[in-house]
Amino acid sequence: MSPPHAPAITVSIVSHGQLALIEPLLDQLARYSNAVVAKVVLTINVPEPDILAGRTWAFPVERIENRTPMGFGANHNQAFTRCTTPWFLVLNPDIRFDSDVLTPLLAQAAPTSGLLTPRILEPGKSVPEQHRATITPREILTRRKSGYVRPQVPAWIPGLFMLFRGEAYAAIDGFDERFFMYGEDFDICARIQLAGWQLQVGEDLVARHDAQRASHAKAKHLYWHVTSLLKVWASATFWRYRQLEDKKA
Repeated sequence: MSPPHAPAITVSIVSHGQLALIEPLLDQLARYSNAVVAKVVLTINVPEPDILAGRTWAFPVERIENRTPMGFGANHNQAFTRCTTPWFLVLNPDIRFDSDVLTPLLAQAAPTSGLLTPRILEPGKSVPEQHRATITPREILTRRKSGYVRPQVPAWIPGLFMLFRGEAYAAIDGFDERFFMYGEDFDICARIQLAGWQLQVGEDLVARHDAQRASHAKAKHLYWHVTSLLKVWASATFWRYRQLEDKKA
């Protein structure tokens, strides 16, 4: 683990031909949160022109170049093997910062918090995304209808910004790699909570998401999305988590 006062966070970012998106993100991390970022593990999942060649930042950027493309969870699990810091941040290439979110997020962390996130502001919105309820067929069908009540505390946190306590991530063996893309964020949030850790949201902290809704635009992504939902609902983790919710109710 890191010595006292050393930068506490290893950041994992995966590029799927997205280095043009990642370059400004690295600039913002260096500008606002250099004091807490120990290094960035950048995974090149598919070949692409290296527009970052010759660029340096105040923190090291350690590269992994995959010989064959890997899924979301597998890429971040691979990056976690390079993590020696107390905290491990899974970050989408299209997250944007206007200030230092990471330092105050760490300062707010409760001892029992295994996963942290700020509020997320989507494009064209004036208020952050509301908290997510447990994914069920009924929840999906009713979430856009009038009268739908969002939870005060999220059941899960989307995978675009997940700040894990390294101890918690290791204890549950990270992401379940049976999910290639989609569904793994709900699954890991459920397993974190089943292991006795809590999700914590920095309600006064905001990061922006330059959202790219691939699942709405590409048949392949829609297929991955639907099949992942079916895997979630068929999993023992889902039903154990529903039992945990019932006990809390």
